[in-house]
Amino acid sequence: MAAIYSLYIINKSGGLIYYKDYGSAGRMDTNDSLRVASLWHSMHAISQQLSPVSGCLGIELLQADTFDLHCFQSLTGTKFFVVSEPGAQHMESLLKFVYELYTNYVLKNPFYEMEMPIRCELFDINLTQAVQKDHVTFLGR
Repeated sequence: MAAIYSLYIINKSGGLIYYKDYGSAGRMDTNDSLRVASLWHSMHAISQQLSPVSGCLGIELLQADTFDLHCFQSLTGTKFFVVSEPGAQHMESLLKFVYELYTNYVLKNPFYEMEMPIRCELFDINLTQAVQKDHVTFLGR
């Protein structure tokens, strides 16, 4: 099972609407997580504009020596990205599953206001179960 360090959800305007830290070392405070989300949103937007490939959707994977950053952008512009250990497999499937949870538990919640921070207990519970359980379920997706 791959180690997932953190998960971010960014609205189409670049605002951080959800952050969950799964690593024990190097926890970030709220300001740092806001900066990371804002920086990623900006890099993603710039990469779409500078890409020589027409129809580019932006950066999907950023690989570094100590982590990998995988990103999934929905059709509405909401970005889901996960920071994981290098070489982690099936993160794209995990992000698509997180998007399914988001649509099922957040967007269908009558008390949720679009583009606002996510405060949904069912989303948190199901997300925690998805991240903690063995990723075998994502292999077939």
